[in-house]
Amino acid sequence: MKTEFYSAADGDEVFCRCGEIIRAGGLVAFPTETVYGLGANALSPEAVPKIFTAKGRPADNPLIVHIAYPDDAEHFAVTCPEYYELAERFMPGPLTVILPKKDVIPPEVTAGLDSVGIRCPSDDAAHRFILAAGVPIAAPSANVSGRPSPTCAEHVMRDMDGKIDAVIDGGECDFGLESTVIALDGKRAKILRPGAVTREDLLEVLDEVTVDPAVKDPSKAGERPSSPGMKYKHYAPRAEFRLVRADGDQFAEYVGALEGKVGAVCLESEAPRIECYRKYTLKDGDDVRELCHRLFSIFRQADDDGVEVLAARLPDEDGAGLALYNRMIRAAGNKITDPEAATEE
Repeated sequence: MKTEFYSAADGDEVFCRCGEIIRAGGLVAFPTETVYGLGANALSPEAVPKIFTAKGRPADNPLIVHIAYPDDAEHFAVTCPEYYELAERFMPGPLTVILPKKDVIPPEVTAGLDSVGIRCPSDDAAHRFILAAGVPIAAPSANVSGRPSPTCAEHVMRDMDGKIDAVIDGGECDFGLESTVIALDGKRAKILRPGAVTREDLLEVLDEVTVDPAVKDPSKAGERPSSPGMKYKHYAPRAEFRLVRADGDQFAEYVGALEGKVGAVCLESEAPRIECYRKYTLKDGDDVRELCHRLFSIFRQADDDGVEVLAARLPDEDGAGLALYNRMIRAAGNKITDPEAATEE
């Protein structure tokens, strides 16, 4: 298969062509404000399995349905007043709400679950693509399963060239981590996957917001995950990724003692103290949001650089830090290194 490559800047013809591909049962990778998605017609039980084949994705890992407008959810799920309160505050945007599905959504999308994740992306190219397709778009991230999610079209082509019909290049994604996923129960919600919309943000609308234990411990996801990213190891570079519980001095000492081609994710102010093969530096003060934006790109760059072991400090769990923690703990195979205790949790 030859993968067609288009720039979103080329306008309506691009979106019309990619909409045709979707309606014909094909696969199109497209940009969103979070990461690039790999889309198929969410109403087609024949098209959706092609996503799993292209990615090498387990069939019990449900997909998210992307819609053009928040009100479109009515056609595919059983909505409620709280959904519309959330939509008014956070949609279009990086929030996925799990709702009871309607029969029009085939079980191939939801891994046989009676619920479906609904998301309305804010990225203009994503919006135009969904409108041009004329159908809801089922989409996970547009990468080989288990690898870092793509935050630019180049990443998509590395993983998907020759496996899918087309790619829409919309530049770099704004946030860089997948959407927040919540299960809604009236004025209460449970975060199944953290993202740019934080627990603190959700509490501006809802009375109670809890965090599923599997967010920080993937072993607690159970046999039938209700959200993407809960059960399996995800996001990992080819290098061994180590998540280290340490302050700046402890981290520098730990990295310096490692052997081989070692990479370190660190603040600019910490970099002079760290001796290693490659350093991936972050600006002081805005390091959480910057690392959210750059994490998957850093993973891919480390692989390109031939890094054998990549180390990063354990982030705080407040705000967007919880999303970082969630992606990093999965990339580290659910292990945290504690140099003082000389153990892995």
